[in-house]
Amino acid sequence: MKADNSPPRGNRDLLPAATAVRDHVFSTIKDVYAKYGYARIETPALEDITRLTGGQGGENEKLIYQVLKRGLEEPITAQSARELVDLGLRFDLTVPLTRFYGNNHATLGTPFRSFQFGPVWRAERPQKGRYRQFYQCDIDLIGEQSVLAEAELIEATTEAIKAVGLADVTVRLSDRRFLSALAEGVGVPAEAWNTFFIGLDKLDKIGWDGVRAELVDSRGLPASAVDSARERIESLGGLGADKIGQALADALPGMPEEVIADLATTTACVDALGDVRWEFDPTLVRGMGYYTGQIFELHHPASAGSVGGGGRYDGLIGRTLGRDVPACGFSIGFERIVDLLGAEPKQDNIAVLFETDTPLPLVLQATRDLRERGHGATAIRRSGKFGAQLTRLETAGYTRFTALKADSDPAALEIRPLG
Repeated sequence: MKADNSPPRGNRDLLPAATAVRDHVFSTIKDVYAKYGYARIETPALEDITRLTGGQGGENEKLIYQVLKRGLEEPITAQSARELVDLGLRFDLTVPLTRFYGNNHATLGTPFRSFQFGPVWRAERPQKGRYRQFYQCDIDLIGEQSVLAEAELIEATTEAIKAVGLADVTVRLSDRRFLSALAEGVGVPAEAWNTFFIGLDKLDKIGWDGVRAELVDSRGLPASAVDSARERIESLGGLGADKIGQALADALPGMPEEVIADLATTTACVDALGDVRWEFDPTLVRGMGYYTGQIFELHHPASAGSVGGGGRYDGLIGRTLGRDVPACGFSIGFERIVDLLGAEPKQDNIAVLFETDTPLPLVLQATRDLRERGHGATAIRRSGKFGAQLTRLETAGYTRFTALKADSDPAALEIRPLG
């Protein structure tokens, strides 16, 4: 039987043109984050399975690729397989970061600004825009108690998104503490809060009628609670930064003043940026179980899902360190942004086309001279029809070319545009 040379289902091979786009996006984002003082770190792909399954990863814990211990002598049975697993592939970069900080905090500054970029794995059902191996791009600010963290993360990330060429992005903000106060204020039983939150999170997909049917008819929540939640949520739509605080206090009189003040401050900071579109979204939930405060997402009209998201997770680092440390993070949906950009960025590189009889020392000298003059230059042998080769070069991202022959003067080469 002929071997199947395709990558495993849900994974991809990336050709040079595709990796050129990805390198451009990564480099641009990295440069923006560096301006804000975020230092790049790396964590291993494998983490202890008990850490990955600690109840803080939400639905993603069901999608972990588990790794069996080495040196097994006994046959593996269905009953014993779980006991033989000790490691798993990371499903995000936040859980590894908390272990990293717990182990290295004594040598790190406070607050600590970190930047991570790397692959993560989830046993997803493959579909467009969803892969089993994909890259995440995260910044996190650890040790900052105030909403300076939230405001700075949003500012830096929206700047990075604009720098790669993606426009029309909207920041949506909410707070897990607001959601808890809402559930309590409308009379949702404490044991049903998660069910309530999950239902609210579907509002943009199924509308209020669908949410009410799911929560009341299917889940048995009080109809009066769902109707009251709808009334309060609708009173909070379309508010400007100057009205958020009073509107929250009116909608939920029992909500702590600290939560109201934090949301009012963050929205005022984002609003002050001027060119960042934002909205307070009282139905924003986010799936991770480790969020403890404000949460946010980036949305683009051409994407079915968010293109970035994050929030505050003050309790997660304590699992490693033994004491809670304030922490907040923002993860860019790297794969979705690359897909949205579509067009390949042109390389600043000149194709030096040389004939077969051109001496190689001359070829190397010509490309070297161009590089020393500040250009990118790549030596490429002439092949096939000239016009077809130029088309291939343009597709590969080159913008200019020069033709080098055996009697050419490297200092007087004519550089012409492609296309």
